[in-house]
Amino acid sequence: MSDTHETSHRNAEPASEPSPHVRERPDESGAAASASRLASMEAPWLWSVVGAVLVWLVTVGVFSFSIAGNVVQTALVFAIFMVFVGLGQMIVITAGPGNVDLSMPSAIALSGVVGVQLMKSDNELVIVGIAVALAVGIFVGLANYLLIRMLRIPPIIATLSSSFIVQSVAITQSRDMPPPPPALQAFANGHFFGLPNITWLALVLSALLAVLLHRTVFGRGLSALGQNERAAWLAGVKVERVRCMTYLLSATLAALTGLLLAAVSGGAALDMGVEYMLISIAVVVIGGTLVTGGKATVAGVWGASMFLFLSNAILNAVGAGAGVRSVAYGLLIIAVVMIAGGRRAAR
Repeated sequence: MSDTHETSHRNAEPASEPSPHVRERPDESGAAASASRLASMEAPWLWSVVGAVLVWLVTVGVFSFSIAGNVVQTALVFAIFMVFVGLGQMIVITAGPGNVDLSMPSAIALSGVVGVQLMKSDNELVIVGIAVALAVGIFVGLANYLLIRMLRIPPIIATLSSSFIVQSVAITQSRDMPPPPPALQAFANGHFFGLPNITWLALVLSALLAVLLHRTVFGRGLSALGQNERAAWLAGVKVERVRCMTYLLSATLAALTGLLLAAVSGGAALDMGVEYMLISIAVVVIGGTLVTGGKATVAGVWGASMFLFLSNAILNAVGAGAGVRSVAYGLLIIAVVMIAGGRRAAR
């Protein structure tokens, strides 16, 4: 009996005094976690930024540094429109699988046409025109949500259907189109501290949107909705209110894009938003926002917009047509989705 007691006592002694290896585990696990985060690239927007830089370096190598610099200056104007539509589409896609806004091109056209028509080339009517154009965007977003909510129509069908109606309305309002007021054109084409005014506007809106997504109840609700709608509802998230806000914000950003496009180009046109249907989805996917919803990245939209614009500039330089560019965008989207799916499967 005493031998058994002594044996138990000896076996219990090591447990009361942890070895040096046990003490070091927290540090080792912390380092391992950091390495794992780096390996899994929890900042997917970096890929689009790196891609943009690489394409720019290719431009420098193929052409010259001065030409590449001019391309960047142009990108800080026209790629910004990709940023605007990309941010709107990003919000909708973050709401979960199946959510997408295909009415953005028609919302761009109608808002630009109505806003410029109301301004009548008069600087004093600029504020009124902007307010009405944004109101048009809000109306389009609300109509999209009501089609989805009230009629139980899938978002892709609802927004595509509404786009036909909105585009028809834009056609009726496009007669005798006046040029935008000089004040609006001066702002859209002006510069401040070396950067275009619309670039500064996009930076401010992006910062505000980042705060909205990551520091507010709406942002947390949107992330929860995108990950699991039922779980979000059980957790007290006002699911339908959040979903409605996503379509309102998307259409409002499309309306702003329409006004700025009209101001930069010197007039509103019915087809000025057509190319942004595919681009708005491309910059979201390539930028690292999860297609399945729940995780958005504002920085990724910027990186992807610059990447696509610079790639488009190279394709134009070598004589590639619009069809080739569309194919390239489609292949990039497929590739990014496949890579993202492979990473999730590996985890």
